[in-house]
Amino acid sequence: MRRIGVIGGMSWYSTAEYYRVINERVQERRGGHHSADLLVHSLDFAQIRQCQVDGDWERAGTIMRASADGLVGAGAELVVLATNLMHKAAGAIEDGLGVPFLHIGDAVAQEAARLGTRRIGLLGTRPVLEDGFYAERLAGHGVDTVVPEAPTRHRLNEIIFDELTVGEVRPESTTALQAAVRELAAAGAQAVALACTELELALTQADAALPLIATARTHARAAADLALSPTPHATNGTLVG
Repeated sequence: MRRIGVIGGMSWYSTAEYYRVINERVQERRGGHHSADLLVHSLDFAQIRQCQVDGDWERAGTIMRASADGLVGAGAELVVLATNLMHKAAGAIEDGLGVPFLHIGDAVAQEAARLGTRRIGLLGTRPVLEDGFYAERLAGHGVDTVVPEAPTRHRLNEIIFDELTVGEVRPESTTALQAAVRELAAAGAQAVALACTELELALTQADAALPLIATARTHARAAADLALSPTPHATNGTLVG
């Protein structure tokens, strides 16, 4: 098994889920007492959140790349970034890293293909839904995306940053998320990607009217599968395991 390096802490709640799911997948695949060979660099989210608020993606990319380099220096042979939004700065990690970098959009696209859908709805922060970088990555795999209307996008941002990233899950927010899924269904989505890793804390498949792609779980499982592959590949939008 190759050593996985996880850039985490954004927020730590979802990073904890990555740790759990990666280890579950390794044990499922290998059995017995096997667990993942895994490094986690958990960043201070307050620092990253300030970059988001300021729109300082260059600084964010510098922080992400320094984290990735540190993980590789500590022996990581595969790097994952445990957040959807910060993939806006993923180019700073991917360029010349020297080991495979597993982009969350590539893992989500693979899961959409497994579900047999080419048109998915996105729920997430406003930059993920509005800035194009996420939809463009999925489009590279032939996956079309739809997003909620502006009032719903605003409400999603509130739920994520005012509640979920500080560990709060309010019943009325789950109700709002259910309504957002129905809105995406009406817009033609065949499945919905929870394109913020914390959304999995508030919405489960049992709550939803469409199939859900839990991006943290999907990404974590894909990372474990690549780490267990004889020749893992996660570059140029291609996952081979």
